[in-house]
Amino acid sequence: MGSALYLIATLAVAAVAGMATALALRPIRAARLAERLARAQRDFHRQREQLEAKFIERASQSGKPRGLRWSDVAFDDDVIYARDRKTGSLKALVAIEVSFEAVEGGGMEHVEAVSNVRAATAEFLYDGVRWRTDGRVYFNLAPTATVKYLAADLELVAEEHAVRA
Repeated sequence: MGSALYLIATLAVAAVAGMATALALRPIRAARLAERLARAQRDFHRQREQLEAKFIERASQSGKPRGLRWSDVAFDDDVIYARDRKTGSLKALVAIEVSFEAVEGGGMEHVEAVSNVRAATAEFLYDGVRWRTDGRVYFNLAPTATVKYLAADLELVAEEHAVRA
């Protein structure tokens, strides 16, 4: 009976010590995550011009929307950062306005709405070292609406808003 009590007391002390350690490490872990996010944000801004060019290249090669050619893309200055809930990878979402022109023989030459500017969100991916893009675009969704729409897969991490003069 004495050895059982000793074992229970030892396990209880170990459990309390483990919980105390986990609580003590929580601020350190949060600081590391904040530093990684800050580094990723700095890197995004350093690479942004190249990333935008690569986005336009990739998105326009996708063939979507069918029968249309990407003619112009205007990027907003604001950036929304979201984390993939499954992989933990970081994404940057930027509002864009896209203009298209009809491809000859693509079936859209006589559609009036082709010339309308479309609102969308451009997606950029961070692999832990550098940013890249696959040219993925979410049409008719602002960046915050994209995070809400994909709430099962994404969680909002940070928002950067450009200073308007």
